[in-house]
Amino acid sequence: MEPRDPSPSEHPGGGRYGEAVFPPGRPGEGERIDYGALVYDDPTMARLTALGAGPGWRCLDVGAGTGTVSRRLLGEAGVASVLAVDRDVRFLAARPVPGLDLLEADVTAPDFGPGRFRLVHARFVLMHLPERERVLARLTELVEPGGVLVLSDAVDLTSEVAPGTPYTRAMRAMWRGLKDTIGTDVSWVPAYPSLLRSAGLRRVGAELHVPPLVPGSPISRFWADTWQRSRAAMTATGLVDDADLDGAVRYLESEECAALSAGMLTVWGTKDQGV
Repeated sequence: MEPRDPSPSEHPGGGRYGEAVFPPGRPGEGERIDYGALVYDDPTMARLTALGAGPGWRCLDVGAGTGTVSRRLLGEAGVASVLAVDRDVRFLAARPVPGLDLLEADVTAPDFGPGRFRLVHARFVLMHLPERERVLARLTELVEPGGVLVLSDAVDLTSEVAPGTPYTRAMRAMWRGLKDTIGTDVSWVPAYPSLLRSAGLRRVGAELHVPPLVPGSPISRFWADTWQRSRAAMTATGLVDDADLDGAVRYLESEECAALSAGMLTVWGTKDQGV
């Protein structure tokens, strides 16, 4: 890909979204993303279909990753089309299906405006962006009257009162390390409902999905892979060292594991007709 000037969404030291920690070209990155999809796609699809996604709908999937939600919208919900947007579409291009259009773009760019859609969906995107409220306002503009905006992001459940397990210590170091390197910030995610209302959406709703941490499960594999890839950022916080991380990975695969995974908060709102 051609070099480009830095965008507003880039965090010092992080490069294009997360490339300093999660480079798309690194072997196994697509598989890591797919582990997350195995965990979160079912609740995502259940919510999107409950909101009416189906025949005739034109959909925008922002930060589409490997395209699992985009393809399920086409194949299971039977929507008319999906425009899948990502800053790197190599994983999307590897699995083409009819009705799936690709757009390599930066959602934070001032000229980002691919049209209006009945459904605008973004999962695990805004938590990584420093100008999240501006981007949320832009995504709201892309919803056609009567359409729906659906946002999902992570909620950190490793509060100060959570037991001090190897998993908890690793997660705290991960969130700190990702904030320091690529700007990830999940502390504001619980404010989603009020932000959607402030953006002018109506019939705002929310739900939280917390997957169980079971040895050998996709979520356990996802966190283990994520820790390995963000190891340098995590150890740089001083909260953990390499031995701690190795112990946390073993803990995930043990019967002793007793912890709450990060939750996925999904919030939705409808744009009034005529807006």
